[in-house]
Amino acid sequence: MPCPSHEKWYITQQTFPELLHRNTTRFGHRNAQWWRCDKGETTHTLTYKELGNIIQDLSEGLLAIGVEKGARVGIMGATSPQWSQADYAALCAGGITVCLYPSLSATELAFMVNDSGITALFLQDPSFLDTIDAVEETMESLTHIILIKGEAPSKGVPILSFEALKARGQAFHEENPDYWEKRWQSVDLHDPMTIVYTSGTTGHPKGVVHSHFSMNAACRRDLAATPLLTKEDLLLSFLPLSHTYERECGHANAMHAAIPIAYSSPKTLVADLALFRPTIFMSVPRVYERIYMAMKKRASDSFLKRHLFSAAMKTGRRAVSARADAQGFVDMSEEADLLSGAGIFLSLKYRFFDRMIFSKVRQGLGGRFRFAFSAAGSLSAELCKTFMAMGVRIFEGYGSTETCNAITLNTPEAILPGSVGAPCAGVTCRIAEDGEWQVQGESLFTEYWNNEEATRSAFTEDGFYKTGDLVETMAGEHIRIVDRKHGLLVLDTGKNVPSAKVESLFALSPYIDQVVAMGSGEKFITAIVVPNFDSLLSCLTAKGTDMVHYLLTQVDGVCVEVARDLFDLPEIKRLIHDEIALANKGLEFHERIKKFHISHRQLTEADGELTPTFKVKRKVVMDHYRPEIEGLYA
Repeated sequence: MPCPSHEKWYITQQTFPELLHRNTTRFGHRNAQWWRCDKGETTHTLTYKELGNIIQDLSEGLLAIGVEKGARVGIMGATSPQWSQADYAALCAGGITVCLYPSLSATELAFMVNDSGITALFLQDPSFLDTIDAVEETMESLTHIILIKGEAPSKGVPILSFEALKARGQAFHEENPDYWEKRWQSVDLHDPMTIVYTSGTTGHPKGVVHSHFSMNAACRRDLAATPLLTKEDLLLSFLPLSHTYERECGHANAMHAAIPIAYSSPKTLVADLALFRPTIFMSVPRVYERIYMAMKKRASDSFLKRHLFSAAMKTGRRAVSARADAQGFVDMSEEADLLSGAGIFLSLKYRFFDRMIFSKVRQGLGGRFRFAFSAAGSLSAELCKTFMAMGVRIFEGYGSTETCNAITLNTPEAILPGSVGAPCAGVTCRIAEDGEWQVQGESLFTEYWNNEEATRSAFTEDGFYKTGDLVETMAGEHIRIVDRKHGLLVLDTGKNVPSAKVESLFALSPYIDQVVAMGSGEKFITAIVVPNFDSLLSCLTAKGTDMVHYLLTQVDGVCVEVARDLFDLPEIKRLIHDEIALANKGLEFHERIKKFHISHRQLTEADGELTPTFKVKRKVVMDHYRPEIEGLYA
């Protein structure tokens, strides 16, 4: 059963400076932030009281350098405790935080600085100054740069270190002891809080504006739908804070419940799960897919391990099916009996595999894991069932930057694999005639910064936000994402093919990492296929073939580029062709991949082919592979 609302004392309404003040005064003794130190061998923690003191120094430092109420303050850096400190420093100065991905090019950065009118910019470290130097003369509004880590001499725009800004703040406080408190108290609930530029899979970025009111409404919406949080909980943060998903669903909700946040990154995630032992985290389907494939790979060392893993997965999924009701809903609340309806024989088998395999998976998540969220793409039904089979609770939802995340969510007591949940409380949704999902609610953005035309076109005449996603209903109010409107492939025969349907069939493929389907205006579907290079090279090693010739580039121990002649090998060709053929069996004739090009490298964010949350930018990929695509249709 859902937790009674009166137990969730933290579902409150206030500005974020007020929320910080509440935590520093009421929960000052609780741990707030926890992270590895620079060399990674030791960790450091801050209580809410200590965090509040740092934020006050930084915030008064911003006042000292002339940041006015309503001024835009940019943050460009990786997820870290200092990112959050800079964020609240800006908010408590009455500013508007502008989120900038650390992967931005100089041209993109200049556009966003000029479009939003950023005056002060937090940068991760001196290495980012090269990007600034390339376009500094074009950024007229920028008056100060603050380095989160390190120091550097000023060439043009004054550069301050984090410590220097805090020192400025302390000196400012000596001269103006009451000024800062009056400033943060002057922030109104409906004041703009942040501008988040959509990374976008098409077109130019737009600055999505959220107020303290809409961000808080999103938190109240999420906290009402999810399990009760207590002081024993801990959030592990590793997704970009520049995106609303981690910043609202993760950090803002943790701040509401006054629980600690530990900081990680995709590179150190496995080790950090063991170190910090989180109870909650945010993630995206790609990460869950990689976790599963890593588990499967570890189980492939021997025939016995492969057999045990396969039998365990079948048994676990059977147990999930036994618990599902007539419509397919599964109760994954913490009070639920995981073996309800399983019968004696299936229960015995499940307990055996739970002891041998599933419990080790949960231990690998830190041993205290309660639940995780999945968003920024659809989690395949099979993968959802697989994690449920292991007792791992993943609540999948759907939302966007404009909606401040989850407007639909699978709740603990009613998870429907393959769906992204039902509309959350306080959200009104409808399906337009063309299948587009349209929504209203308090968590919607207020405008696109400096773009009235885009703001108008984003809404219907009666005030519904047009998401651009095509959906269909499942089992009543639950919905399934069919595709993005621009992802729908229309063949020259007039038949529609959802690209997401084709691409999702490879989510659990051992040899294919990604597929980008295309075919609009053509007679048939083709695809760019990005293999799982490590799996293919492992196959060569198992056969005694020297793989050194074929491995070109590794990043953090993962192969990201191979020699093109790898795909001339008959055994490698066969593996890829068999995976395509298997997927085609699940598609209608006109949806099947007729021809494909195998890429010798991974798609990357650095090349502009992926968003920071691993969504494929279809237009960019098509531009980069234009000759190969034309060859497929020649």
